[in-house]
Amino acid sequence: MNYLDLFSGAGGLSEGFTNAGFNGIAHIEIDENACKTLKTRNVYHYLNEIGNIDLYNKYLLKQINAEELYSSVPKYITENILQYEINESNLESIYDDISECMSINNASEIDLIIGGPPCQAYSIIGRARDSNGMKNDIRNYLYILYIEFLKKYKPKVFIFENVVGLFSAHEGKLYQDLAIRIQESGYTFEAKILDSFDFGVMQKRKRVIIIGWRNDYSFNYPIIEKVEFKENIFDLFSDLPSLKPGEQKNGAVYIKNANSYLINSGIRNLEDTILTWHNSRSHISRDLEIYQTAQEYWYKNKIRLKYDMLPPHLQSQNNLKSFLDRYKVVAGDLQYSHTMVAHISRDGHYYIHPDINQIRSISVRESARIQSFPDNYYFEGSRTSAFKQIGNAVPPLMAKILAKKIYENMK
Repeated sequence: MNYLDLFSGAGGLSEGFTNAGFNGIAHIEIDENACKTLKTRNVYHYLNEIGNIDLYNKYLLKQINAEELYSSVPKYITENILQYEINESNLESIYDDISECMSINNASEIDLIIGGPPCQAYSIIGRARDSNGMKNDIRNYLYILYIEFLKKYKPKVFIFENVVGLFSAHEGKLYQDLAIRIQESGYTFEAKILDSFDFGVMQKRKRVIIIGWRNDYSFNYPIIEKVEFKENIFDLFSDLPSLKPGEQKNGAVYIKNANSYLINSGIRNLEDTILTWHNSRSHISRDLEIYQTAQEYWYKNKIRLKYDMLPPHLQSQNNLKSFLDRYKVVAGDLQYSHTMVAHISRDGHYYIHPDINQIRSISVRESARIQSFPDNYYFEGSRTSAFKQIGNAVPPLMAKILAKKIYENMK
C-alpha cells in the first residue's frame, strides 16, 4: 500500500509506516537538512534490503561522502524526497513531482496520506510566549493545504498528527473548521489524544492523532494495547559511553551489549556496532553548578528544581514568576522522560543528563533514543539541526505500532 508523507520532518512518522510494510511514494518537507536526513534513511533501507549495509556503515564512519553514498543506489531511492514549502502557489508543482514519483513506482493511487503541519502555531507554550498568541502565524492554516491533498488523491485513509493545543487554538475555532473541512472532503474521522509512553516509548508525549477514512471505505480507529516494559532511563542509556561537557565519542564505542528494551524497541539491533551523534554540548561553569543542583534535588528529595529555588549567585534571569522549570533532569530512575521538544536545539537546560557522574545536558544520540529513533538513524546537518529534527519528530516506535494496526485494518 502506497503512502504520501506531508510535512515529513526527519521522518519519524514515515519510518514507522515503512517498517510496517507501507511503500513511501513521496515525502514533502521544507527543511534542507531534514530532506537530506530522509534521503540518507531511504538509502539505508535500500542497502539493508539488498544486504549491502557495509556501504552505509562506511558513510557513518566518514569513509565515503554523501554524494558517493547517494550515487551508489538507483536515483528513485533519493528523488522521492521533495523539498518544498507547502503553499497555495506551488501545489501544482508538488502534484507534478508526486505524479513522477507515482510513475516510477508504477503506483496508480495513493492509499494513505500521513503527516502533520508544524505544531508551533498550535502549541500552548508557543502561544504563551508569543505576544499575539501566534494568531498571525501562517502555520495556523496549513491544515487547509493538507486537506487539499485529500481532495486531490482521495486516499482510503489519512493520519493527521499534532499537539494537544490543536483543540484549543483560537478558542477551538481552528479545530472546528478542520473538522468541517474534513467532512466536506468526503471523510469520516476520529480524533484521540495518544501518549507515546503507551506505545513503549520512554517518554511522556501526548499528541492528537486524527485518523480519517473515505466515506465509501470500511474502517475503524484502531484499538491500541498498552505496551508494558520494566526498564528505565538509566537502562536506555546503559550501553553508551560517558561524556564530559563538549566531548564526543563516535564510532564503534558501545560499552556493553544491548539490553532487552533496546532490542525490543528497535533502537539497537545485533548488527549495530557504529555509534553516531554521541556529542555533548559545552557548558559554562554556572550552568554546570545548576545542573548538579537539579540532580541533587531530584535524587535526594524527588523534587523538581524551580528557578526561584536557586541561590542568587546562580540566577542570571530577572523573571522569577514564569517558566520556572527551565532546568530539568531527565530522571534516570523513571521509565520515561518528559516531552522532547525542538527547543533542545537552543540549549540543553531542560534535558540534564540523569547520571550524577555526567553533569551535562544529553547528547544528540541520547535525545534520539528518548524519541525511539534507531541508533543507525543518521541525522544530517549541524548539531543544532539534528536536535531540532529530533525534537519535532513523531517517535518511530509509536508510528510503527500505529501503522501496523492501520495496515491490519486496511487489509
